[in-house]
Amino acid sequence: MIALLLILVPLLGGLATFFLKKESEVRTWSLFVAVLTFIVAILGVSVLNAPEYLSFKADWMGDLGSTFSIKADAMGMMLCMLTAISFPIIFIGTWKTAYEKPQNFFALMLLAQAGMMGVFLAMDALVFYFFWELALIPMYFLSSQWGGARRIPVMFKFFVYTFIGSLLMLVGLIYIWSKNGGSFDIDAFYNSKLSVKEQMWLFWLLFAAFAVKMPIFPFHTWQPDTYEQAPTAVTAVLSAIMVKMGVLGLLRWLLPVLPVGSYVMGDNPSFLAMIGIVYASIIAFRQDDMKRLVAFSSIAHVGLMCIAAFSESKSGMQGIMIQMFSHGINILGLWVIIEIIERKFGTRKMSELGGVAQKAPALAIAFFVIMFATVSLPITNAFIGEYLMLNGIFNSTVTSYGVIYAVVASTGVILSVVYMFSMARKVFLGNTNELTVKGTDIDFPEKAVLGIILVIILVMGVYPQPFLNMMEGVSDSLLKASDIQHLILKK
Repeated sequence: MIALLLILVPLLGGLATFFLKKESEVRTWSLFVAVLTFIVAILGVSVLNAPEYLSFKADWMGDLGSTFSIKADAMGMMLCMLTAISFPIIFIGTWKTAYEKPQNFFALMLLAQAGMMGVFLAMDALVFYFFWELALIPMYFLSSQWGGARRIPVMFKFFVYTFIGSLLMLVGLIYIWSKNGGSFDIDAFYNSKLSVKEQMWLFWLLFAAFAVKMPIFPFHTWQPDTYEQAPTAVTAVLSAIMVKMGVLGLLRWLLPVLPVGSYVMGDNPSFLAMIGIVYASIIAFRQDDMKRLVAFSSIAHVGLMCIAAFSESKSGMQGIMIQMFSHGINILGLWVIIEIIERKFGTRKMSELGGVAQKAPALAIAFFVIMFATVSLPITNAFIGEYLMLNGIFNSTVTSYGVIYAVVASTGVILSVVYMFSMARKVFLGNTNELTVKGTDIDFPEKAVLGIILVIILVMGVYPQPFLNMMEGVSDSLLKASDIQHLILKK
């Protein structure tokens, strides 16, 4: 029942939030629901981690060959844990941010959490698509109702990109369903008998949807504007959690379902991701708005995950899974800090800030630790993930360009040092100005939230072995489903 509760708790809690009136009640209730979801996730990785608790199956659309089948495998459970950790942090980190009609805002946030949980747990293609769309709808309304001045055209672009990608994916899923005996079950999809030609054109239908969500160059153009215009709480959800829906789609619903197509076409998305890493890193360096800088940095980080996915190596696969969690934690910390700075000083522009460390030393310490994790400094959580991914790319046996991809991806890591240190210098170092001279340090709740993030960063960086052990089984099963050993022999 753990898998079902991970969906039901935020879903029912979100629906109930619509009927609350007082803002204090709304915030307290929403935080309670988020913490309760986190407790359920903790139980799922500790005392109730037996298969009978982590899976659920019920009749749903039997005439279509679809059942409501969900299961928390290691990858799904890890992403559910990331989601469960993120929402309490987001709610506490933005506690002082005012929202018009807060009951609607927080209700939609919880409904989005339920949708994303469903995506990470779905073991039926139709259920997967259902939750994929359910997660999108609240994000659109949250951004269009509580976003910035340009929110309407920006959100329209976001919706068009994601909706078209979703429709292409639906066409691909229905075609595979028609070829495997009329079943949407994930095992039936893995055992589909599709020709090489069919796999090659189906590959692009599914990849388009996942590439938009991640996003991968050139499907990324909706992202920087959306991150800038959306409320910071929504931006945190989009970047820390929702992009992982696309990565999970690659690992669970593309590579194992279309192994030959992924093998034949894999260099194309890897090449696009390689361009995106360099392009996004250079553009990030030229940004003045901190939100846009972090948005472009996210494109570069996810691009590395994409290349590692198509390296189809155990090292790369384990690196992606660890990095999905690490990236979510690190970028979540950056968004909390940006929200605090904007609330205290009324701006996100780095050119208008300076000397913040003198007035807010605790905030500065938190930022520098998170920044070091973002650039993959050893003993931080991102180091082990990026090392494993680069190792997997470099030693890949399914591409002739592994060395090139690894070198370019490493360049992206170097460039991340440039733009992140530039942000640190402009915002936190130097002398104060008329805007920052009256600044104050963060209070206890903000220190607690950032402290939790710092503990996760350092614990994972110093002792990553439990995470590696957790991901070993699922990485082996995905590689086996991709039948990569057979493909290598054929080559």
